[in-house]
Amino acid sequence: MQRRLSGPVLDTGSGRRPEDFQIMDGRETRTGKTDAMNDKRFERVLAAAAAAVILLCAGFLLTLALDATPVIRQEGAAFLYGTQWNPVTARFGALPFIAGTVLTSILALAIALPLSLGTGIVLGEYLRDSRLGALLNVMVNLLASIPSVVYGLWGIAVVIPAVRSLALLVGAPPYGSGILSASLVLSIMIVPYMSSLIREALRSIPPGLREGAYALGMTTFEMVGGVALPHARSSIIAGVLISFSRALGETMAVTMLIGNATRMPTSLFSLGNSLASVIASQFNEAASDVHRSAMMGLALILLFITLLAGWTGRKLMHRKVD
Repeated sequence: MQRRLSGPVLDTGSGRRPEDFQIMDGRETRTGKTDAMNDKRFERVLAAAAAAVILLCAGFLLTLALDATPVIRQEGAAFLYGTQWNPVTARFGALPFIAGTVLTSILALAIALPLSLGTGIVLGEYLRDSRLGALLNVMVNLLASIPSVVYGLWGIAVVIPAVRSLALLVGAPPYGSGILSASLVLSIMIVPYMSSLIREALRSIPPGLREGAYALGMTTFEMVGGVALPHARSSIIAGVLISFSRALGETMAVTMLIGNATRMPTSLFSLGNSLASVIASQFNEAASDVHRSAMMGLALILLFITLLAGWTGRKLMHRKVD
């Protein structure tokens, strides 16, 4: 029951008016009016920020779609499956670039997955709390911070001569540049992202599972293979797909190594092109409105492929969390 105290109201020195306080059970407490007003203002700010992000994404997609309309009207569905790309005759087919993008990304993923899985297991299980693990973690993070142009220059100096020698051994054209060179460098670039996601997936496993496995007499190897990896499988797959979306959008290193040839790749040693690399190399040289529209169409295709891979990975991760 409320009871009011007799006598003068003391000034608390806070600058608040007396009606902002009430006396309940002999204690002075706030009525909550000010807090409620602050909460409403904060909610409005958050809602405005969320709406701004949604509008920004919608405007981004709308701009690409509108700018790609001329080439879509001219080529129709052939823009997706056409193999001819000739700005002089105004014929634009994106299939060689789609194939180059998907092929280099999948090959890079296949090369990077064993390295990333091994690194993630070592950092997440064997060297969880050691100084060596902390040092390796810093080195992995440093790999992620290296600019892509540096990777490209390293690929030109090291990877291209090695691939050229390999091509001579197998009887392939010794271009050096091509799908394989771009994929090798791209695989090194995505290892830090994938290994970090795998490490965090393993560290999120409840400690009780590890303790129960050790209590049953399992070794660390048996625990990792029989308990940790199966439990973190969905999160690991999600990390792989998110890293795949990172590989899809890589531009500078791939442009320097893939050969920039507008043709369908026929082997790992073939010259090729990707969606990102053709946009980077031809956008400023586009002489016609249809050519510029074709660049926007390629950007729209790349955006949809990347969003699809990232959305699939995040859905798997959220399903695991749920």
